[in-house]
Amino acid sequence: MSLLSLLGVALVVCQAPTAAPSPSASRGEPQKPTVHLSFGVYQTDKATVMYRSFTPLLDALQQRVETRLGAPVDIQLSIFPSYEDGIEALCKGRVDFVHFGPASYVTAKERNPGVQLLAMEHERGKKRVPGVVIVRAESDIRSLADLSGRSFAFGDPNSTIGRWLVQAEMVKAGLHATDLSSATYLERHDQVAAAVEHGDFDAGAVKISTFEKANAKNTLRVILTFDNVTKPVIARQGLDPAVFAAIQQSLFELEDPQLFTDLKISGFTAATDGDYQFVREAMKTAAGFERKRGG
Repeated sequence: MSLLSLLGVALVVCQAPTAAPSPSASRGEPQKPTVHLSFGVYQTDKATVMYRSFTPLLDALQQRVETRLGAPVDIQLSIFPSYEDGIEALCKGRVDFVHFGPASYVTAKERNPGVQLLAMEHERGKKRVPGVVIVRAESDIRSLADLSGRSFAFGDPNSTIGRWLVQAEMVKAGLHATDLSSATYLERHDQVAAAVEHGDFDAGAVKISTFEKANAKNTLRVILTFDNVTKPVIARQGLDPAVFAAIQQSLFELEDPQLFTDLKISGFTAATDGDYQFVREAMKTAAGFERKRGG
C-alpha cells in the first residue's frame, strides 16, 4: 500500500495494492471492471500510527471483497484532518464507508438518515469499552468533584469519549463548564494525554488504550472510568447493495488477531441503530454542561 501525504499530517491518502486477478479472469472469462471504494477515518492519533493500524486490515478486507464480488477491488484510505470533515464527507457521499466513533455516527445519522451501519467492533464479544478521566500521578484530584476550579482538556468537539460522554458524567456529578477554571478542546486523544502529563491541564478524558500507552512510566492516574460503545463501520447512503453485502460479510469474516493489534479489538460483529441509543442519551445529558448551574 503506498502512502501519499499532503503538507504536514492533515490528510493522508493511500491506495490498496494492485488487485490480484479476479476469479473470472483466472477462468479466462472477460475481466470485470474494477470496483473503486473509498474508506475513511478521521485523525485520532498521529497519521503514521493510523496508517500502520489500518493497512493490514484494508489489505485483508480488499481480498475478501474481491472474492465475493468476483471482480478487482481498489480501496483507498482517507484520513480526514478533523471529525467534522469526516462526518461531512460521509453525509454528502464523498466517501463510501468509514470507521468513526459512536457520537459521529449519531451526528451523521441525524444529518443524513440514509447512512447505514455495516458493522461494529467487538472485544471478545463485548460491545462496550471504557473511557477514562486522567490526572497526573501526584495530583490531589481524586474524583470529578475535585475538578471544581481546575483546568480540563477535552478531545475533539465531536469525540464520544473526549467530549460527549465525559461531559455527561460531569453533569450527573453536578459539574458544569463554569465550575472549571478553564477548558480546551484538543484534536486527538494522544494530545490530551500529553497535555495532562506535561501539566498543561489538571485532567482530561481519553480512551483506555491511549491512557495505557501514555502511562508507560506510571506518570498518570485514572480518577473515573465510564462506559463507551465500540466504534461502528458506516456506509454512505446509496452504496450498491451487492457491494454493501460484500463489505459487511467480509468484515465479519476477518479473524486474524494480527489485523487488529493496533486497533485493540477482536474483530467486527453485527450492529443496529439501537446499539448507539446509549450515546444519544448521553449527548442529550451533555448538552447541559455549558449551562450555568441552576440555569
